[in-house]
Amino acid sequence: MRRRRRAGRRARGAKKGTPKKRSGARRTRATGRKQATGRRGKGARGWAGLIPRRALALTILVGGGLGGGVAWRGWTHVCDECPSIAQIYAFEPREATKLFAADGSLLAELAIERRTPIRMEGLPRHVYNAFIAVEDKRFWGHAGVDLLRTTRAFFDFLMRGYGAAGGSSITQQLAGNMFESSVNRRDISIRRKLREMRVAIDLERAYSKWEILEAYLNQINFDGVFGVQAAAERYFGKTAAQLNLPEAALLAAIPRNPAGYNPIRRPERAVGRRNLVLQLMAAQGLVSVEDAEAAKAYPLELARGARIEQDAPYFVEWVRQRLYDRYGTDIYEKGFRVYTTLDPDLQTVADSALLAQLEWVDRHPAYSGVTFEEVRAWPPDSLYQVSRGGAEMPYVQGMFIALDAATGDVRAMVGGRDFGDSEFNRATQAIRQPGSVFKPFVFATAIAAGIPASEIIYDQPYYLENVGGDPYAPRNFDNDFKGPLTLRRALARSINIVAVKLGQRVGEESFAQMAERMGISSTVPRVPSAAIGSMDVRPIEIASAYSTFANLGVRVSPRSILRVESKDGRVLWESRVQRERVLEPDIAWIAQSMLRDAVDQGTGTLAVRSRYAIPFSVPVAGKTGTTNDATNTWFVGFTPDLVTTTWIGLDRPRRIYNGATGGGTAAPVGAAVLAHYYETHEHPDPWERPPGLIERIVDETTGLLSTRWCPIEASYVEIYLEGTEPTETCDEHGPWSAHAPGGRDFARR
Repeated sequence: MRRRRRAGRRARGAKKGTPKKRSGARRTRATGRKQATGRRGKGARGWAGLIPRRALALTILVGGGLGGGVAWRGWTHVCDECPSIAQIYAFEPREATKLFAADGSLLAELAIERRTPIRMEGLPRHVYNAFIAVEDKRFWGHAGVDLLRTTRAFFDFLMRGYGAAGGSSITQQLAGNMFESSVNRRDISIRRKLREMRVAIDLERAYSKWEILEAYLNQINFDGVFGVQAAAERYFGKTAAQLNLPEAALLAAIPRNPAGYNPIRRPERAVGRRNLVLQLMAAQGLVSVEDAEAAKAYPLELARGARIEQDAPYFVEWVRQRLYDRYGTDIYEKGFRVYTTLDPDLQTVADSALLAQLEWVDRHPAYSGVTFEEVRAWPPDSLYQVSRGGAEMPYVQGMFIALDAATGDVRAMVGGRDFGDSEFNRATQAIRQPGSVFKPFVFATAIAAGIPASEIIYDQPYYLENVGGDPYAPRNFDNDFKGPLTLRRALARSINIVAVKLGQRVGEESFAQMAERMGISSTVPRVPSAAIGSMDVRPIEIASAYSTFANLGVRVSPRSILRVESKDGRVLWESRVQRERVLEPDIAWIAQSMLRDAVDQGTGTLAVRSRYAIPFSVPVAGKTGTTNDATNTWFVGFTPDLVTTTWIGLDRPRRIYNGATGGGTAAPVGAAVLAHYYETHEHPDPWERPPGLIERIVDETTGLLSTRWCPIEASYVEIYLEGTEPTETCDEHGPWSAHAPGGRDFARR
């Protein structure tokens, strides 16, 4: 039958004069060569024409199938490690660890997330509408992923990189919060986004929109508290059901950048973002334009308690890290009771004193850097970029530590200017040049080696050969030379050249080992400049080392935790005071007496005694420090009870301002804390002098025994280790000397 039909068609074609079908090649008129031909409109052109149509179709089909299979397999397996969507309402009861201060008051609670769940039935419409307006305006219409918004975000990513625009729907954000890695806010990889999309789609299939929105409002982060109920309680002192329109819009403004739009720290930014939310609500028909405009004019009124920041955040974080090292994630779930060493009253004073001094630096006429308030005014994204890593903020920073001299208990700790901007703890993590606060270790080494405090060393130009380079020539802070000085006077006036000369005399190895025994755990290089603090140390090491002077030779290690108890009261761990004698009492007593002169007569006098009126009945010793180009300023002040350490400078070392010194810039902080402490604490007795020490009246210009010819103002009482006292009398003053009263006339006669 088929053959007859084809024959019929050929016959009909012949009658019409159509040409007989030829082979796929014909000869050209010009060359007579065969030229490939094909059926117009049906065959492929070019190289594709060489591939049989069936083979090409099969190739496309197989390739498409393989590609689709790979894509499908990738999509199905992208969530092999995704959390179960059953976790959407998995609010497991976990008991936070409670930290208590030394007076028994509650200091902080440690928990991964603190939240109070709510039900949608109890929320006013404007509360959840505020979040929908700013976070996901097509929430009610999509199936978990807003394709339009995601596409736009993808192209923004191609043009401007990460962070250009947000493309996550509310369901995707909820999915992201369910990942354990969501604690890492910088995890914005493509794989993570795909996983969020997959979980979001699964959530939409398993739950209603109302259930998803309820879970989202219970989990969202409001800068340390989670869920709209906890946020309402924190910021407004009311329940979420009691929020009015401007308050609801303010809460909806926070999650995009919880730290940047925190209304406690950043009220101006928070209000600006709130008004944007209100504008979006009006544009989407969720509120009337009139209501939105009225809400924009509503003042920011936070609850009274909302303005109270976390007490001692740097100390709390330091304790948390130590607890985590010992107990891991149990600290967030087991309800431990941790008793710490912190004195809340002293901490409050330290916070205020350091902040006041840093503000004083910002206002100083010679300060030319960016101020803290200027940085606070930067856009949130700029501030976020600056604070990444947290260790190099552009404004002036500071640090303060107060240790109990007898036990090493940390009574106060301030690790920086603003924990919200930078969590980097400059008390325990920063490494800085100590400058002149290192000198007492060199002088203590000299006393231990039998060199008395009345020894004369000339302050004059000094050069040390430096193999392969220029000679090392130390300079004094004021670029002046004082001539002959006793060690006591040189330490009080912080003379660099004398310290370097003394370091060479006792030996670099000797004073380095002395510093390490006393508590400097950082490496002390064996070089001449180490005598004036050219190395890097952590401030908490300095505090520990100076406890040796406060305890007359006994070093104590800093501690922050007294004991850890289970929630039922069982003692799980208890710390012990770590004390070690590293210096003989008589050597330590002479060293601390020299440091008392540094406060009463030297570089710390104005700041400690005069300005802050610390009673003279309180024995205070200490040392100031200023490094090259005024990049670091220090003050370590101590009594028999307390050791305080202050540092002020910039994270990236540079000059603070022309003329910045430890005495003028850092010492006021320690002095203010000590002055306040002794307003409410009993004044301690002076350090008890060990037996065996010898007194002599000596002449300050020669270091020899004073005679009746020596000027009264040049004579003073010096204390010696037995066998190191001078035996010769002053030969500089006498009836024949021009230095004696009437001496010139006697010589003239």
